[in-house]
Amino acid sequence: MIKPDQNKKRIFQELASLVTEQRNTNTMDIDTKSTEEIIKLISEEDKKVAFAVEKEIPHIAKAVELIVESFKKGGRLFYIGAGTSGRLGVLDAAECPPTFGTHPDIVQGIIAGGKGALIRAVEGAEDLSEEGARDIERKGVTDKDVVVGISACKRTPYVLGALKKAETIGAQTVFLICNPRSQVNIDIDVAICPTVGPEIIMGSTRMKAATAEKMILNMLTTTAMIRLGKVYGNMMVDLRATSQKLVERSKRVIMMVTGVDYDAAERALKRAHESVKVAIVMIKVNVDYNRALDLIEGADGFVRRAIEDKI
Repeated sequence: MIKPDQNKKRIFQELASLVTEQRNTNTMDIDTKSTEEIIKLISEEDKKVAFAVEKEIPHIAKAVELIVESFKKGGRLFYIGAGTSGRLGVLDAAECPPTFGTHPDIVQGIIAGGKGALIRAVEGAEDLSEEGARDIERKGVTDKDVVVGISACKRTPYVLGALKKAETIGAQTVFLICNPRSQVNIDIDVAICPTVGPEIIMGSTRMKAATAEKMILNMLTTTAMIRLGKVYGNMMVDLRATSQKLVERSKRVIMMVTGVDYDAAERALKRAHESVKVAIVMIKVNVDYNRALDLIEGADGFVRRAIEDKI
């Protein structure tokens, strides 16, 4: 049995070995700098993030393939994390319905400490591995789903408990960390490890590590949605027009794809029951609503395929 003092020392030593917990030699004297000098130092460090993410593209692609396969089987994507990492997962999940027209259950974010932790830090929640496992159970995760654990430092007990539980259920598991792959010591299907180096302020992973995480979460959902036909060209065609801005964006997309004027786009959108996809196919192929639906379904949701098959 590990004694409390021994456990403290183990955690201390583990933290001391992490890249994300090292001192950044480029910012040792940041407290002596002017405002502009501080900002320049932060900017220089931030430039390193994109290159670290780029090195992980093969692993990000593997994770996307798991997600696409899961969605095709009726599965879901779950992000789970603590603190900043958890908030980023919730943010990416929340943006999917208006952007890609997905049901809110398809991509879900889970944060240690619950919804209250989104606006006020609940730091102690990250230490409870059993809560991570329980949250996976509460969400009803199945073997059709994908669970992405997000932990900049790789040791967050809450996230590790969640991934372990997901693995026992048979879900596909992805671990997103900002430390070297050699430090991943749990059973997962894909590890994504953008190593961004020591933070500007030692251990403040809300900075470079969080930026890398945000970039990668965007890549996971955006790429998966493109692979599922949610995009035509580089335009959102499955967006949910839940605000006036999105209604007008919908009309603009229809106009750009089909060449019709504003009034015609507005009429088409109404006839298509607010579906940009359907409106485009109706205009481009000159068919009614029901026929457009059939064409889109026959093309597995891809507008380009639905149009090209008939033109």
